[in-house]
Amino acid sequence: MAGTLTEVILERRLGRAPERGEIAIVEVDHVYLHDGTLPLALRVLEEAGVPSRPRDPGRVTVFIDHAAPAPSLAAARVHKRVREWARRNGVRLYDAGYGISHQVMVEDAIARPGMVIVGADSHTVTLGAVGALATGVGSTDAALAMVTGKTWLRVPEVLEVRLEGTLPNGTTSKDLALHLASLVGRDGAIYMSMEFTGPGLAGLGVEDRMTVSNMSVEMGAKAAIFPSDEVTRAYYNSLGVEVEELAPKPGAEYDDEASINLSSLEPMISEPPEPSRARPARELEGVEVDQVFLGSCTNGRASDYRMAARILKGRRVKTRCIAVPASRRVYNTLLREGVIQVLSDAGCTIAHGTCGPCIGAHLGLLADEEVAVSTSNRNFPGRMGSPTARIYLASPYTAAAAAATGVITDPRSLL
Repeated sequence: MAGTLTEVILERRLGRAPERGEIAIVEVDHVYLHDGTLPLALRVLEEAGVPSRPRDPGRVTVFIDHAAPAPSLAAARVHKRVREWARRNGVRLYDAGYGISHQVMVEDAIARPGMVIVGADSHTVTLGAVGALATGVGSTDAALAMVTGKTWLRVPEVLEVRLEGTLPNGTTSKDLALHLASLVGRDGAIYMSMEFTGPGLAGLGVEDRMTVSNMSVEMGAKAAIFPSDEVTRAYYNSLGVEVEELAPKPGAEYDDEASINLSSLEPMISEPPEPSRARPARELEGVEVDQVFLGSCTNGRASDYRMAARILKGRRVKTRCIAVPASRRVYNTLLREGVIQVLSDAGCTIAHGTCGPCIGAHLGLLADEEVAVSTSNRNFPGRMGSPTARIYLASPYTAAAAAATGVITDPRSLL
């Protein structure tokens, strides 16, 4: 059994075909960390008596994106240490406001097809959207990858997700991701690599694919890889970068498979307390909502806000609505297109590229018993504030519809 895209990438590193289940030591193309994980990595190295200088500073990137700009004195002190370490070691730093790490890794073309990338954040799997083998690791493993240039992994089993058809109007790749989560379950893909195949790929842009790869970790996946195809090449060409096409070998064999007809999907929403509790939004219509969050590394891209603007144009929100574009580049694009004006006119609070609301750090924590509809990736108790608050996960269309009406609403009725 061989030839999956995961194995194609690993074979390049190992110089031989990998065997599923083996423990492999592989060269890493890039390591990235953020203000929530770099301090822990540095502590690990300090306690081990290992110098914290990266083996190759050009292959390490650091982001200040989680509690950013600093909402507390403690966070400010952490940020100061991160800046000083990056400056001292010649490591590229994206400071507060530039954007969320996973978004910037793609839009600045740091991540590319065929790369092996580790990030000290579980949503590093997002980069699989561009054909990279990208996985989140703990701060200890990230620290060791940084100073050795290598990491270890168990060669994963592979789940093929075959996509047919095209998404209907009002339905998005987030609805695909939520449907897949309900199908696979919260641990149905534990330590597996999810690989996406089939004719349905042609209708999913890179931003769509990032949403799906991002959510794969909520099913336990170690990685979630799309092939590098014409869609991928067109995206990178728009950035002035040439990349290779990369696909599984003919006859690749998979350990398990799932098939989804995109044409049959409809707007979905995940009930608390976990993403896998997804069902059609129409079944939850009328649930009152206190706050809507548009953004995060899952759905903070330009295409996401264009969807929200289709709903909100000419309307006023009936809830608190916080919009946080995933990066400054996204914000500037939306500014030029007039989307920011639409959101502002509708009554949204618009902020900089940060993880703040998604992780309950700042910019919109929920009070006791409050209800939120969020385009982010997790709805665990306490994720966005009070442990008694309830978080529903949805697409930008569905979230914007909730903001416009004050209740959970099937967005197709407003399009």
